[in-house]
Amino acid sequence: MILSSRPFGRLTLFPLLALLALTGAARLAAQAMPTADAPPAQSAVPPAPDDARADTPPPPPLPPGPAFDKGLFQNPIPSQYLTFLGQYAGAQSGSLYKDKTFHHILHDTLPDCLFHYGRDMPLDGALDMVMSGSDVPVQVRENRYVLVAGHRGPYLRGTGFVWVDMQDGIVLGGFYFHPTNGEPTPTVAVFSKQVKTKDKGIAMSQLPPEFERDLEQWAQQTGVPVLTTRYFLTGTNLRILLEHTEDYCYVVGNDPNVPMPPPEGCEQMNADAADVDVNAAYYLEQVNYATNATAWMIVGQDQVDWLAVRESTCRIARNPVECRIRLTRQRTQVIVTRTPIRHIAGG
Repeated sequence: MILSSRPFGRLTLFPLLALLALTGAARLAAQAMPTADAPPAQSAVPPAPDDARADTPPPPPLPPGPAFDKGLFQNPIPSQYLTFLGQYAGAQSGSLYKDKTFHHILHDTLPDCLFHYGRDMPLDGALDMVMSGSDVPVQVRENRYVLVAGHRGPYLRGTGFVWVDMQDGIVLGGFYFHPTNGEPTPTVAVFSKQVKTKDKGIAMSQLPPEFERDLEQWAQQTGVPVLTTRYFLTGTNLRILLEHTEDYCYVVGNDPNVPMPPPEGCEQMNADAADVDVNAAYYLEQVNYATNATAWMIVGQDQVDWLAVRESTCRIARNPVECRIRLTRQRTQVIVTRTPIRHIAGG
């Protein structure tokens, strides 16, 4: 495998192999019908009511991800400097974005990194494209959580947001678009300079639960797909994996504002989310976690061998989809914890 030694250069790579999907077998049932001359045979099991459903039991919950870690966020903004945000409730997001005090807050909390939105540019430049002039109303929930949302950018369906917890002083942003440079697409990049970690991945469950709730609502309102590749841009100017820890078969806390999962296929969604994460982790490793790398995904022999082992193992498992989820999540952890593979041009 040969990749460019330039940290942000374009790589000449082979396209990623499609991951194999598994399907379940259909159930068969038969019922004997009595004759007109003989009484019906007694059944050992009482007949089910007409409206009874023969649904299979739901799959067991996925293992929970790591809990919200408030200590992950360094240098929180003192709450007294954030209370002014409440007066912008219902105002256009563009007007708050132009507020000088708000811009100072963004300067202190946005990573100082290059971002590849069609071309290389500072992250705040990409945010300017979708936030300036936005007429989306500012949302202030519980007099504490603020969501400032952008409109569609000039290309690649780009859009973004800024989220603030006025009490804890946590500021997070996000940017969604459809890359065309060879990386997994579409993507959501969540970012905050307040997060400075040496890890190559963090879990969604480590972020504030209220942020996850507002992120889901923003995605629904904006038309962002339920499953997307997710990255996190850190204060150390690295792009790391933001791993899905949602369980699409269960709604935590029975929150009425969170839509119920689909009655069928939710376990497949969990498997697809695991696939999205392992692909993103493998891509990030290849580009050495650069925030603005442009590259085509490559499949090394180690990944080909792992895919073969996963498929042969799960094909004979009692629950093939659960097996696939478990092995894929394990593989993701292997990738984000090992020493990155360095690809040298001409080597």
